[in-house]
Amino acid sequence: MATPLTAAKFLAALRAEGVRVQEHGDWPHHNRNHKGPWGPVHGVMIHHTVTKGTDNTVKIVRDGYADLPGPLCHGMIAKNGVVHLIGYGRANHAGLGDDDVLRAVIAEKALPPDNEANTDGNRAFYGFECENLGDGKDPWPAEQLEAIEKVSAAICRAHGWTAASVIRHLDWQPGKVDPRGVDWTSMHSRIATRLKTKPGSGSSTTVYKVGRGDTLWSIAASKLGNGARYKEIAKLNGLKDADKLTPGQELKLPKK
Repeated sequence: MATPLTAAKFLAALRAEGVRVQEHGDWPHHNRNHKGPWGPVHGVMIHHTVTKGTDNTVKIVRDGYADLPGPLCHGMIAKNGVVHLIGYGRANHAGLGDDDVLRAVIAEKALPPDNEANTDGNRAFYGFECENLGDGKDPWPAEQLEAIEKVSAAICRAHGWTAASVIRHLDWQPGKVDPRGVDWTSMHSRIATRLKTKPGSGSSTTVYKVGRGDTLWSIAASKLGNGARYKEIAKLNGLKDADKLTPGQELKLPKK
């Protein structure tokens, strides 16, 4: 349990972690605080947007919809890894969720099934929307996954939380599936590993752009010296199907 960071400390924490940030308008004062409190905060919640195009997505999460006014998050993580700050304070991102899940987050224990919607999550979590169609097919570029890792670690570090304080929307609210396509076990491991290092520490990975005819095996063989390490690349990038690569797709590679 913690008092939310000030907007200035929030921004400083992200930048100290090496997050690429783009600020939009008067984001520190764009919120839904008139509808209820924000805080105490207990964790970070990750979502996907079901939208396409960064500019379009920024507008949607900032303004919201007629029946769900914005801001819909505090930051939007774009495909290229840039985090767009669009609001700060109470945001319409979490909705009602399970009180048992909240207690588990507070205790930093394993999460129970989210089978109830009886607790206000908008007051209790930092929220990040990720630019993705959410269809299970839209790829998650390496830069975007790294940004999820960094923003989560930045906030956990600022509050003294562990990676167990970072959850998905699907962990919180019954019927939700986001962020669909992200290997959450791998992401949790990445956040935990980052928290063991100093903020802003250099990454032990590089980024490779997929070419026509590339396979994970051929990439692992040429870039890592061992084709059998393709499984490491798949895990690092949250790839459930190692055979589906798209030319131009960017993959994060483990240390050689």
